[in-house]
Amino acid sequence: MSTRAQIAIQIGPEEWAHTYVHYDGYPSHMLPALAPWTPEDILAAREIRQVRADEVEAFDNPRDPILLPRPTRQFCHLYLWLGGMWVEVNPDAE
Repeated sequence: MSTRAQIAIQIGPEEWAHTYVHYDGYPSHMLPALAPWTPEDILAAREIRQVRADEVEAFDNPRDPILLPRPTRQFCHLYLWLGGMWVEVNPDAE
């Protein structure tokens, strides 16, 4: 079974690109795996099977990220680039 996640990257004042991650989306894996990657690296992958510290494995024929006006968690976990680092957030917790 896979733990699905999203990575939301702000690309405009009220525009966030949400990239799908299919495998290993839990924080103890994703936060160290995302550490070497920039938002540009993630956006270039478009749709991700798995993120590892040594590779961002994208799907063949990936779909474009979904554009939304704010970070929105649609799967188990949501990650954002904040203050120069990746963090897990719960947008419903405010």
